[in-house]
Amino acid sequence: MVRLVASGMMRLALAGGLALLAGAPAFANPARPSTEFPVATDAKIEQSGEVVRLTMALSRPVEVNASVMAGPDRVIVELPSVNFQVQPNAAKKSAGFVSAFRFGLFSAEKSRIILDLSQPAIVSRAEVRSQRGGFGELVIELKRVSRAEFQAVAKLAERKPPEAPVEPAKPQRDGRQLVVIDPGHGGIDPGTVVASIAEKSVVLAFGLGLKEQLEAGGRYRVLMTRADDVFVPLGERVKIARAAGADLFISIHADSLAQAQDVRGATIYTGSERATDAESARLAAKENQADAVAGLDMAEEVQDVAGILMDLAKRETRTFSSLFARNLVEKLGGSVKMHKVPLRSAGFRVLTAPDVPSVLIELGYMSSPKDAELLNSAEWRTQAVAAVRTAIDSYFERGQPVGKAAANQR
Repeated sequence: MVRLVASGMMRLALAGGLALLAGAPAFANPARPSTEFPVATDAKIEQSGEVVRLTMALSRPVEVNASVMAGPDRVIVELPSVNFQVQPNAAKKSAGFVSAFRFGLFSAEKSRIILDLSQPAIVSRAEVRSQRGGFGELVIELKRVSRAEFQAVAKLAERKPPEAPVEPAKPQRDGRQLVVIDPGHGGIDPGTVVASIAEKSVVLAFGLGLKEQLEAGGRYRVLMTRADDVFVPLGERVKIARAAGADLFISIHADSLAQAQDVRGATIYTGSERATDAESARLAAKENQADAVAGLDMAEEVQDVAGILMDLAKRETRTFSSLFARNLVEKLGGSVKMHKVPLRSAGFRVLTAPDVPSVLIELGYMSSPKDAELLNSAEWRTQAVAAVRTAIDSYFERGQPVGKAAANQR
């Protein structure tokens, strides 16, 4: 243990200088300099008897809270915003009844570490110990318990009042069409991770590039559901678009198929209660688990989502979503490789706004070596972004009705 702390302190002391030389890491929140956040390094998980212990070295002590949640079983550790300088492979390690753990920003002011449990366990210790030189060490200890005891502890945690969501600032209305860009995943939810490259970073870079091109022409106002590495619940993404009166909602993702690395190409999805095929249903189910990955209770929004799915029967919104989706396939297909079945539909939770035409773009498969290479290419990204921008231009030029943003100005 002494060796772990000493190693961590050496790396923490260098972290500030390295950040200045190399710039903020991909997982840092660009909204604030990474040096403002305490730095976490040297994550280590191990089992000792009936106890599993997770430790991390910190550049300074912080407050910590931990709780458990069922369905699926997991431990949620809450911290203030932390700059995790932890090797991605560390989170793939398991110990005893902890099958894996993950970490990242949960909001602008909060970070989370989530430990997945293969058997019921509770938190027996959660603290940050002060170390020499003003450093800290996070220690989380878990012990196995019966299913009944685990459920009792989880029920107590459920009684905590939920935090009020932060309402996004409404953009100024000026007659231009409003496009909402939704980079998938973010913060504690990395999405697909292949060779240490996270989907959340790939789609954020694409989203920011699209925002830049759309705004450069002066024709559109653009609102991002996230503009940095922060987690946004699925329901909030939909609410952001509806509250702003968006004319178009575009969610961006990059899937993977571990068992089929030869499958590649971009795919365009529209929302539907019935998937067009088994692969689309699988992808929607996977993407709809994003809130659970971040430690949210999915039951919180069941009624809201069910109501929206019923409203989705509004033929007008579905029609315009389909029109734009076909436009995307046409324009994007002229510039980048498309999937053999490029236009599909499934029950994605982010495509449930009843009054905003919405599509989800799967840019490609990160499990495909060729797609992965392209997804991380600035040249390919510029080309694909230009194609999406052209599809947006064509959609509105064909006289598609604008949404609430412009209608409210008449």
